[in-house]
Amino acid sequence: MIFYFSATGNSRYTAEKLAEKTGDELVDIAACRKEGRFVFTLKDGENIGIVTPVYDWILPSIVEEFLNRLTFDGTVKDPYIFLVTTFGTTPGCTASLADRILKQKGLAIRAFYSVQMPDTWTPIFDLSDKEKVRKMNQKADGQIDEITEKILARQAGDFSKRRLPVIIEGPARASYEHARKTSHFTVGSECIGCGLCERNCPVQAIRIVDKKPVWVKDQCVMCLSCLHHCPKFAIRYGKNTEKHGQYVHP
Repeated sequence: MIFYFSATGNSRYTAEKLAEKTGDELVDIAACRKEGRFVFTLKDGENIGIVTPVYDWILPSIVEEFLNRLTFDGTVKDPYIFLVTTFGTTPGCTASLADRILKQKGLAIRAFYSVQMPDTWTPIFDLSDKEKVRKMNQKADGQIDEITEKILARQAGDFSKRRLPVIIEGPARASYEHARKTSHFTVGSECIGCGLCERNCPVQAIRIVDKKPVWVKDQCVMCLSCLHHCPKFAIRYGKNTEKHGQYVHP
């Protein structure tokens, strides 16, 4: 069973590629949150995979909430638990945070992996060079293949790259809490009121009012799904996203 959260497709693509080879069931964390589904049944020896992006060096709020509420029926015997973090510059301390949460449930992550992919945090990173983005995704395919082989062999260890120590958790959380403020979003006149942003928001933070998106919560996940999926690129976050482009994994 592979649990994943994905806003623009990087983690979903990774999870799908892994599941294709391992035969594991795919479980969408955002859908589980919406349905209130946090209890699962595993077969003995079944994999427990977690595929997540990194936000401000830590776990996305929706992933952390899900892992804290995640429960398995009965006794899970010999699970091979692995974490895959998709990242642009560093997977941060996501491995340490996820491991800490699961250890509280009597579960331990046996393998940590990471896949470098285009960084979708366009308030900083520029994704307007489509050829550069294509090459990054091409390299990511090779990384996913290597991870798949290790998972099939049930290898244990820390195979993640550019991991940061958990000591950065404090300042990272402070930065993330500020970034999650929905007051950073603006909507341009290009908006056609299609409602796609409302439907895609994983925490229902957007409502269409008078044919325009309105953020009805003070904070969201900060996934930028609304911005990247907008058909008219009418949603912006800060001053730089307009020139840095949109991204959805092809």
